[in-house]
Amino acid sequence: MFKQSCAVVALAVGFAPALQAEDLNALIWCDHADAELLRPFEEAHGVRVNVKEYEGTAAGLTLLEQSRPGDWDVMVIDAVDVGRAVERGLLAPLPEGTAPLGSYFPEVQLKDHVTVDGTVYAAVEKFGYNTIAYNKAAVDPADMGSLDALWSGKYDGRIAIYDYYLPVLGLVGLQAGVDTSDLDAAALEGLRTPLMSLKSASKQVSDVVGSQTALATGEVDILIGGGEWLTAVLNAENPDLDWTIPEEGGLLWAQSLAIVEGTEKPELAAEFVKYVLSPEGQARLATSSCYWGMPANKAAGDVLSDEQKAVLRWDDQAEYLKRAQLYPVPDGDTDAAMQDLWTDMLQN
Repeated sequence: MFKQSCAVVALAVGFAPALQAEDLNALIWCDHADAELLRPFEEAHGVRVNVKEYEGTAAGLTLLEQSRPGDWDVMVIDAVDVGRAVERGLLAPLPEGTAPLGSYFPEVQLKDHVTVDGTVYAAVEKFGYNTIAYNKAAVDPADMGSLDALWSGKYDGRIAIYDYYLPVLGLVGLQAGVDTSDLDAAALEGLRTPLMSLKSASKQVSDVVGSQTALATGEVDILIGGGEWLTAVLNAENPDLDWTIPEEGGLLWAQSLAIVEGTEKPELAAEFVKYVLSPEGQARLATSSCYWGMPANKAAGDVLSDEQKAVLRWDDQAEYLKRAQLYPVPDGDTDAAMQDLWTDMLQN
């Protein structure tokens, strides 16, 4: 439970006076659909936040390109993909001072990714790790210290693959000794054999909800691509569900919040971004009922309980950030090749 009441925090973070009563349309990941996150903003501004969930940047960009200008006001997007959206003219500049960068974890400001030609288009709001999640009552935790265990044969039929090609291909690359920054089309072909081998050793390929369900019910004991975002929300029910960053490393995911180009409510959209980046908004987003993750704004630590910070491994972040690599940032041809390889794996 949060340490402060919603009413008190609403005053503390300095919400602007309510604008006109209207809707805000948000293209989001499932953690932003949580009523506990949206309610304080809606009540403070006398508005309703309408949300549409999507998974994967490609799907989100397609939705924007198929929409009319003004249909969407704000968007959640992988921080490393902000440049792709800006190139297509889909994001508006973020008003100066929107993000409280002075209280951010420095490693996740990711200025090189959210800034294009000197203009800031998004702000990182939440981060975590795609790595190995597992049931420590069913597997040897020592084995999880290396990605090699997933290819060893010991856990065949007990593995699930998270259904998102960028982080999983990144992890397959780390197991093969390829840094995510070097994962181009030439390196990609060398991952075909280990990827297909991993698929053969796995029971299923699952989205966020399917992954959580499979691990929680014991359908599988290991998830490649999992992490605190998967196990933290299930910790109270099953503390045996755990995660680790193996010796080869893990992938740092960092989601950002942006204002959509063409919005007819730029002021309201900016206020929403400010709220989500406030200590209260960050704490609620970090502990969303869909999945947990670290808040980019360290000031959220004043709102989160000690128990919540323990589950998030708040005190371990400095070490974790040193061992994590960013998602691959493929060019158009490499991204298409990645998706083709992923489709081949799914159909194998």
